Amino acid sequence: MSLDFFKADCQYPSINLVSFGLCDKEDGTKAYPDTSNPDDWIAEVKNENKLDIVFTAIDKCVLQDNDYPNRGRCDGMLTTNTHLYLVELKNQIPPWQTHSINQLKSTIEFLTENHDISSFKKKKVFACNKKREKFVFIDNEENLAMFRSTGFRIDIQAEILII
Repeated sequence: MSLDFFKADCQYPSINLVSFGLCDKEDGTKAYPDTSNPDDWIAEVKNENKLDIVFTAIDKCVLQDNDYPNRGRCDGMLTTNTHLYLVELKNQIPPWQTHSINQLKSTIEFLTENHDISSFKKKKVFACNKKREKFVFIDNEENLAMFRSTGFRIDIQAEILII
C-alpha cells in the first residue's frame, strides 16, 4: 500500500500568519489548524517570517485507524518549501512522552518509505502536550541518536518555531 503524505484531500489551505494553533479534539476526527480559538490550541506555531505553511492531517486522513493497526502515526505535518515538521498532539497527563516519540518515529518510517524528503532542509518532530510545561528538556544524546537514525531533530514542547 502506497501512502501519499502530500495528498491534497488531507491538506488545509496554507497559513502565513505570525501565529496560529494546532488542535485535536481526540474524538475520532482529524487534527486541524486554527487561527481564532487559542483556548483550543494544543500547540502554537510561531511564524515570524510569515512563510506559507501547509498543515497535513496524517492520523485519520493519510493513515486511517485500520491501516497498519500495530504501527503508530502522528497527528499531522507542517511543511514549507524547506521545512518538514511532524507533530504529535496530546492533551494528557503522564506518561505520554515515550508513546508520542514512538508514534513520531513510526511516522518517519512511513514517510521515508513512500517519499524522497531530501529537498527539505529543516526536519524536526514535535511532541506537544497541552497539559504539560511549554518546554521539556531533551537529553542531547537522545536528540543526537534520533538525528543520526532518522535525520530529524526532536522537541517536546507546545511551541513550534518556524525559522
